[in-house]
Amino acid sequence: METETSLTVEQQFKLKVYANQTLSLSAEESRILLVEMMRQNTIKDNEIKNLLNPNPNE
Repeated sequence: METETSLTVEQQFKLKVYANQTLSLSAEESRILLVEMMRQNTIKDNEIKNLLNPNPNE
């Protein structure tokens, strides 16, 4: 199965807007944001795993 890893134009735009908004963050705010993003990404990964394998004991 082949997956597409490039971003759509809309995703690229949203990423650029987000990058511009983070320019004014302090180092501490950046660290907090990074940790929160990693937390959310881990939750997303867990949810995807649960969707793909809803009954791991079977």
